[in-house]
Amino acid sequence: MKALLSTAVGGPDTLVLGELPEPVAGKGQVVVAIKACAINFPDTLMIEDKYQIKPPRPFAPGGEIAGIVEAVGEGVSGFAVGDRVMAGCGTGGLTEKIAVSSHNLYKMPDSMPFEDGASILMTYGTSIHALKDRGHMKPGANVLILGGAGGIGISAIELVKAWGGRAVAGVSSEAKAEIARNAGADEVVVYARQPFDKDQSKALAEQFKAAAGPNGFDIIYDTVGGDYSEPAVRSIAWEGRFLVVGFPAGIAKLPLNLTLLKSCDVCGVFWGAFAAREPERNRANIAELFELYAAGKIKPVISGSYPLEKGGDAIAMLGNREAVGKLVVTI
Repeated sequence: MKALLSTAVGGPDTLVLGELPEPVAGKGQVVVAIKACAINFPDTLMIEDKYQIKPPRPFAPGGEIAGIVEAVGEGVSGFAVGDRVMAGCGTGGLTEKIAVSSHNLYKMPDSMPFEDGASILMTYGTSIHALKDRGHMKPGANVLILGGAGGIGISAIELVKAWGGRAVAGVSSEAKAEIARNAGADEVVVYARQPFDKDQSKALAEQFKAAAGPNGFDIIYDTVGGDYSEPAVRSIAWEGRFLVVGFPAGIAKLPLNLTLLKSCDVCGVFWGAFAAREPERNRANIAELFELYAAGKIKPVISGSYPLEKGGDAIAMLGNREAVGKLVVTI
């Protein structure tokens, strides 16, 4: 079967279209004929050996897929050949077929296109876990979302609005600002590109504070990191929650005296580990996402669709922080 493969450490230009053996459904597994695979930030890191998980080569990147069940292995219940499903697979999504554990598999609503199904788990799964389980969001919460035009940022905006909060998006251009507004952001802060000197950092903090209002942000959802994190923390409310989600701009260094002055919490968000450790809580979150999707309150923004042989272009666009919403490879 065809697969887009990482055969050597390097960027998207090192990916090659090749062949892999067809998968077989082992015990507890299901073989899925893949129809769509969404591209996510870990894909950009994994092919350069910069991610915490380093698969043996050759491997196909791609961590979330949607498709049709083609075979069911021993001990699997609740799934049958022909079911429309989506799954988190970690790697292997940029192939024609994949064997995945049934624990990582979810039946898709009949009304959900495969492209949407492939774009739900990592973004909305991360955001619902972050905001609900780690941020303890309540109706009326004032939330700052850094990276508000990316797939994960848009999912956070939509969930904040669905739960009755105020969403302020931080983005790097006017074009991205419009995307965030269309997703439901109440206000947008357009910031410059890092690196920032001391004065520039202070100026950005003032932008965030102005957008927050006098009481600050109850939750800061940081999908960016780098020089953006400290100015954001300076705009946090008393006893606010700063959610550490990702670092495409680099790993931030925070002056810990700020956490004392604001009596705030710094909370790590590792959705993949949460899903593995607490599968039932995660499944309850995904079920809630399906309800919100059916109600029209959430829907992935898919800005680009690529054939399998062009999957490297999608990874490059995401890695260069040029993507808006989600990028999907169709197979």
